[in-house]
Amino acid sequence: MNVTIKQLSAFVAVAQCQSFAEACERIHLSQPALSIAIKNLEEALGGPLFIRSTRAVLLTPEGERLLPMAKRLLADWGQALGDISDLFSLSKGRLALAAMPSFAEAKLPSVFAAFRQLYPNINITLHDVLNESVIELVRAGRVELGVCFRPAVTEDLQFTALYNDAMVALLPERHALAKANAITWEDFKDYPFLALAPPSSVRSHMKSALAEHNIDLKVDFEVNQLATIKQMVAAGVGVSAVPQMCVSGLQAPGLVARPLSNPIIGRSIGLVARRRYALSSSAKAMQSLIEEQCKAGENGTAL
Repeated sequence: MNVTIKQLSAFVAVAQCQSFAEACERIHLSQPALSIAIKNLEEALGGPLFIRSTRAVLLTPEGERLLPMAKRLLADWGQALGDISDLFSLSKGRLALAAMPSFAEAKLPSVFAAFRQLYPNINITLHDVLNESVIELVRAGRVELGVCFRPAVTEDLQFTALYNDAMVALLPERHALAKANAITWEDFKDYPFLALAPPSSVRSHMKSALAEHNIDLKVDFEVNQLATIKQMVAAGVGVSAVPQMCVSGLQAPGLVARPLSNPIIGRSIGLVARRRYALSSSAKAMQSLIEEQCKAGENGTAL
């Protein structure tokens, strides 16, 4: 059975107007085209839907049963098309994305504020989770976009770099190194060092990068949260190194951050999405705003 929207529209118009001529004007069809649409619909369904006379066009019992169903189908079809049109025009919809907490805190408030001004009826769900969880959420299709460090395996992912995030020294304000013009990783060997505990991706990347330069840095304290490192460093327990992206969220009295070199250890931060899956219009708009925000701040510093 092959029934079309055009045929149902023709049927409803004739039923409501009780006239082929008036129905033609309502739905902008010629009378031959309208007659063919009704004829094809009747053939598809197996019987007549109208009783035609010189005075009026009336519905058969079967036509009476079909009319409310046809109206509902047309209304649902119109609603469906309208909903899709709204998604394309960003008039309404939903968007789910994931980001590392440090990026979410430092960058996304201004991005979300701008997005809300442009598209007030788009509802956003943000998963501010660890780097590994961002990648898992994207791979599982639970979010369209993620912000994370460049994944090690990208066969199924599309990664768009935003900027390179270098690690910086985190020091007590009155620490001797805070007055130095340049700080190297070797300088840390004379002081208690705090680091994130495994399996932190930051810790893993720092360890491997230092090993490449034959630097064996003794870790005296391991913790699970950057906020804990902040409080311990501010209290004078020791020194640490953190991604520069995290510094804005770690500012506290008695705490300073300084550039760190020899080697400069950095990681590419970017947007990740599933390869071979198209982004929705809302996800594309969010991606554009995030890229603009990062480009605008690329020459700035959080120190």
